Amino acid sequence: MNLEKLVRKNIWSLKPYSSARDEFKGEAEVYLDANENPFNTGLNRYPDPYQWKVKDKLSKLKNISVKNILLGNGSDEVIDLLYRTFCNPGIDNVMICPPTYGMYEVSANINDVLVKKVNLTSDFQLDIKAILNATDDKTKLIFICSPNNPTANSINKNDVLTLIEKFKGIIVVDEAYIDFSKEQSFLQYLEKYPNLVIMQTLSKAWGLAAIRLGILFAHHDIIQIINKVKPPYNVNELTQKAAMEALSNVQQKEQWVNEILQERKNMEHQLSEINCVKQIYPSNANFILVKVTDAKAIYNYLVEQKIIVRDRSSVTLCENSLRITVGTKCENEKLIKALKSYSKK
Repeated sequence: MNLEKLVRKNIWSLKPYSSARDEFKGEAEVYLDANENPFNTGLNRYPDPYQWKVKDKLSKLKNISVKNILLGNGSDEVIDLLYRTFCNPGIDNVMICPPTYGMYEVSANINDVLVKKVNLTSDFQLDIKAILNATDDKTKLIFICSPNNPTANSINKNDVLTLIEKFKGIIVVDEAYIDFSKEQSFLQYLEKYPNLVIMQTLSKAWGLAAIRLGILFAHHDIIQIINKVKPPYNVNELTQKAAMEALSNVQQKEQWVNEILQERKNMEHQLSEINCVKQIYPSNANFILVKVTDAKAIYNYLVEQKIIVRDRSSVTLCENSLRITVGTKCENEKLIKALKSYSKK
């Protein structure tokens, strides 16, 4: 991988902002270097700009060096940082494979980066030949969501590896839902492939959507470049503290995941017996994509029952489909009861 050729020239030569916490590392008795309020509120000091304690926890959990980890203000900031690092506005392009997570395209539009699209196949897998044929020397990133949102399935591992080996740019594998999947993470391939970038999050399995913590795993040279681009204090102290507390209680996360997987299985069984449900797509995530008789009408009926799901009918290959998050046992029972009631109308 020729990283210098992939990175924007101005970013490659960029001299990053140096914060007070960059210039001094360690513990001191008196801090008079950052123009902070000296009175201790618990939050009067700037946070660690590189979140080393959180990264150390993640490093041990994932068996990945801290040098290969970058943290962001949610995965959306991580996506934006990838665009700002690699894609020249108005010149470069990226590849996405609809249906997929919508922020890949939105972030591209914000950064004035052309989006190329090759739809997934009818079974929601990659069309490798079409993807490679559609790329050119200005294609910097290919985004692959696995398990995919909104289809909930995992993308074939060998297809992803083929792209990693044949594409000359960066392959971004978004694993926001990996904790719910029977498939292994692509983290096992990180050392072998320097053009592989993996995103994960604490929003789903860890139950921390509100704190906004996105994780990027990549070759340390890529991490160093993106560190030049990110804001100096992009992850606040409250987020870091909440992350540390959660990452110290892996047992709680595993308990939640197991309960969600059991509820997903129960929901799939009960949904299959409801007349208005036409197809239940296989899920490796904490949600289920369901094709129904009339998505709009069913969505509106559920809203009347104060139950909110997501109508994905406007999304490519998801016509007349609802995306249903797996809730608690009580919440899922209310949903099933409402759908049965609708079917009897």
